[in-house]
This record gives sequence, structure tokens and C-alpha cells, in this order.
Amino acid sequence: MPDWAPQPATSGMSGLQWTRETAGAVADLGVLAPLAVALVVGNGMSATAALMPAGLLYLLVAGVYRLPVGVQPLKALAAVAIAGGLPPETIGAASLLLGGLFVLLGLSGLLDRLASIFPLALVRGVQAAVGLLLLRSAVLLIWQPPGPFEPYAIGFDWSVALAVGVAVLAVRLRRLNITLVLVGVGVALAVLRAGETMEWGPSPIMGPSWDADIWWSALVLLVLPQATLTLANACIAPADTARHYFGDQAIRVKPGRLACTLGTANLLAGAISGLPVCHGSGGMTAHVAFGARTWRAPLLIGLVLVTLALVAGRGMGPVMAAFPLEILAGLLGAAGVLHLGLLRGLKTPTDLAAALAVGLVGGATLNLLWGLLAGLVIWGLSRWVFYPENMVRTDK
Repeated sequence: MPDWAPQPATSGMSGLQWTRETAGAVADLGVLAPLAVALVVGNGMSATAALMPAGLLYLLVAGVYRLPVGVQPLKALAAVAIAGGLPPETIGAASLLLGGLFVLLGLSGLLDRLASIFPLALVRGVQAAVGLLLLRSAVLLIWQPPGPFEPYAIGFDWSVALAVGVAVLAVRLRRLNITLVLVGVGVALAVLRAGETMEWGPSPIMGPSWDADIWWSALVLLVLPQATLTLANACIAPADTARHYFGDQAIRVKPGRLACTLGTANLLAGAISGLPVCHGSGGMTAHVAFGARTWRAPLLIGLVLVTLALVAGRGMGPVMAAFPLEILAGLLGAAGVLHLGLLRGLKTPTDLAAALAVGLVGGATLNLLWGLLAGLVIWGLSRWVFYPENMVRTDK
């Protein structure tokens, strides 16, 4: 485990520990906020429906896993929906399809059996690809800001300098709870920038559509491109990441259980045409790296998101769009760098080569399936040539 890995839990929490938990709780907003804002402002999704599924899944995480397991939007699905301007009804149908699929996979036990034979090199490769995608997302936030953020642009050079500065501070001073300070500054600036009288109460939500054309579009455009990424990065990789950081404390974090909890959350998201969510291994790295060690971190951020959804959902759109992109991009970049550090757990050149193939091909093509295929070919050939007696994973 890394030198900043958590120690065995104690019965009490000091003020400093609570501060660290709070800092870790908000460390992954760099993924959630931009996608939520774009869907709310650009696709017409209810702000309440965008925040509620993530908040409730965090609360579920706190109770089920007792660890800071990450909760993130389904990034590939959200990206396609944003680019295509798909309505909330189509996004909701995709959530229902994915939710039902992963609940069934989790209950069947298939994922746990698959994870037991899935090569560690490929798991680490998936994590490397996620790290690269986080870095890519950070760059694109500055290079091509989503439309809702453009009114608050401060100039490219200044944005780059500030984002890099935030990333360096987040990595170098993560022990000092710097993310809590950065997010606090961002919230204050967002409120000042929005400059509008806040509207209170939840924003209107809509139920699912039963139009066959909408469901077909959801399946072809959203579910099929997302399913492989969710299987690898939201079920298998987070279980390995939890073991890496928490050892025996991560006994509850299993691929099948992760599939059930994310599937349940997506059934809820689909019922209100809201934001589809998952468990991201990069999200866990962000939470842990910046201070989270227990169930208290997901409980805190879950309560915040649910409260915002119900109390301030009606007025959240303008405030969310006014949050400084430079802080979001910096936190994303820091999480990506730290997530790439998981490659250090590989002990042989052949495993490292396979992991890099997954990471580089998956990151370059934005398609984890191609990365997994490339990594599997390299891993299989290298094992056949150099280790023919050990073709089955034995490190579980």
C-alpha cells in the first residue's frame, strides 16, 4: 500500500480527521460538476435529477462498503449525450437499461468469477487508461470549455496557469486538506459570479418515456458504448483499487456488489430521467489521496448533494455554470496523475507492457474495449513465451 494509505480505523475521530474526511469528500467534484452542468444547461436535464442519483449512491456507499468508494457520472454515456444534444428521456432510458443489466450481472455472481481470473496487468491497464482520460478531460476543460462555462472565461493563458497551479497544489499539499480550501474558494466565486437571487426548492423532474424509438436510441447510442467501460472500470477495477489502498478492510468491495449498487442507483436515475452514475476507480483515488479514509467522506458528500438537489435544485443551474473551470480542471489533472501511480504495483516488464498497452490504446482511442484487446494480446503472448507454466492469474 502507498505511504499515505489509511491505518486501521479507530473508534473516535479528531477534528483534524474530520477535516481530512471533508477534504477527501469533495475531491472528485472535477468529474461530476462539468458533466452535470452541461447536461442541465445544454440538454435540459433537471438539476435535482442530475444531483440526486449521485448523492443517494454516495449514501449507499457509506452504508454498504464503509469506505470512500467513488461515485462518478457514466462518462462515455454523458459525453455522447452532450455531443448529440439528447433529451433527458433518452438518457433516462439508458439508465434503466444499464441499471437492470448490472443488477442482474451482480446477482448472478458472474462478475466475481470473472474478476478472479482477470489478469492484474489488465486491471492496472484500465486504471492507467482512466488516469490518462482524467488528464485529457482536464486539458479539454481549458482548451474547449463547455458552453455553459464560456461566459466566465478569463483567457486561455491565465486558465492554463491557474489549472496547473491548482493541480500542483492538490498533489503537493494533499496532506494539508488543500482540496477543501480550493472547493470553498470555487463555491464562493460561483455564487458571486452568478449574481442572481437564488431560487429555492427542487427543480421539476420527469418520469421515463416508453416510446420505442427513444429506447432504441438509448440502447444503440448510449448503452452499448458504455457497457464495457462500466464493467471494467466501475466493477472490476474499483475492487482492485480498494484492496490496494485498504487491504483487508476492503473485503466488502467486490465486483458483483459494486454492480448491484451502481445498478440500483441507475434504476433510480432512470425513473427521474436523471444523471447515470457508476463507481469509478479514479474517484476512489481522488477521495483517498486527498484525505478520505472512512465511510464518513461519502456520507458527507452524499448529504450535500441530496440537500442541494432538494433545497436548491431550482436555482443550481447558473451557480454550477459559474464554478471556476480552472479549479475543476486542476483537481481532475491531479487525480489523473495520482491514478497513474497505481502502475507501480506491477512487478514484471511483461505485465507493465500489457498495462501500458491498455492505458495508451484505451486513452488514445477513447474506447476501453480496444485497449483491453491490445493489452490481452500482449499479456497472452508474453505469458506464452516467457511464462508458459503460469497462464492463469494467481495473485488474487
